[in-house]
Amino acid sequence: MIIENRYFSEAETLLQKIVRIASYSGEENMVSQFLLNFLSEKGADCTKIKNNIIAYSKDYSASKPTLMLNSHLDTVKASNGYSFDPFNPPLSEDKIWGLGSNDAGGSVVSLIETFLFFSHQTQTLPFNLLLVLSAEEENSGKNGMDLVLKKIPEINCAIIGEPTGMKVAVAERGLLVVDATAKGLSGHAARGEGVNAIYIAIEDINWLRGFRFPLTSQLMGEVKTSVTQIAAGVQHNVVPDICKFVIDIRPTDQYTNSQVMEILKVGMRSELKARSLTNRCSSIPESHPLVRTADMLGREKFVSLTTSDWMRLNIPAIKIGPGDSARSHSADEYLLKSEIKEGVEGYIDFVNKLEL
Repeated sequence: MIIENRYFSEAETLLQKIVRIASYSGEENMVSQFLLNFLSEKGADCTKIKNNIIAYSKDYSASKPTLMLNSHLDTVKASNGYSFDPFNPPLSEDKIWGLGSNDAGGSVVSLIETFLFFSHQTQTLPFNLLLVLSAEEENSGKNGMDLVLKKIPEINCAIIGEPTGMKVAVAERGLLVVDATAKGLSGHAARGEGVNAIYIAIEDINWLRGFRFPLTSQLMGEVKTSVTQIAAGVQHNVVPDICKFVIDIRPTDQYTNSQVMEILKVGMRSELKARSLTNRCSSIPESHPLVRTADMLGREKFVSLTTSDWMRLNIPAIKIGPGDSARSHSADEYLLKSEIKEGVEGYIDFVNKLEL
């Protein structure tokens, strides 16, 4: 299938424009309106729900199955490590710099051009395309994909655009963030009074480091746990009665988030509270047409360690997109222009070969 160069150049230009528009989670209105105007000018049947954009393919029919093309518009906050203004990045011959260029601007513009490519074809696909550019993915907000799913027609499967190097994630780990509170008894440090909450926390953290969840499936491997934040004490001579720490947990398909919590509560003295139990892991059956298409195209498959809006879907999906996940949420974020070309070509080829 011949793809005109204008789709690649347009994707580059579009990405250069949107990285200059701040779009933190919950604050995506400006970039959302910009892309809505862009799609409308291209003749797309599109609408805006809060800060989410939904576009329907031509000849959309309820009698045909629907493939959703999805990526997210929001970004994390810019880190202090940027060597340039993240919203006024330098120009480059081979890179597009800027916050959100890699995660997930490259997927956004590549999916837009894929959607427009098939809109311009005389021959229609045997299934509907539904382009969804969602908000509040980075902070799991209530006005993102959860809201979209209440407003759109039934969808049968989805391609989730995230930076994977155009490899196909056939599963992704979930996310469980736990706030832990070790409680002791305050006292004077010089007299050795009280019960030191830091020591209780250390005992729990050491237990957590040594504990292994029983492994019964090789698909996703072991549940991974990391203590990522800790705070305690008011001054040097007071034994702290409270020590708080945060646990980042990446569950697998072997355990629900509730089951993980129950296991931790048995092994730890600290009080544990999950911020959310809904960020579950995701996977797709090997027999699904999306996976068969990936195999036919020779796309490498893997299990993703990071989450996406996939966890909000109750339909088969895969995750694939241009860029490198290691660049996400990092200072001086960028996407190679060659990766945009790979993204547009890869998505178009995938949709063209897919049989639902």
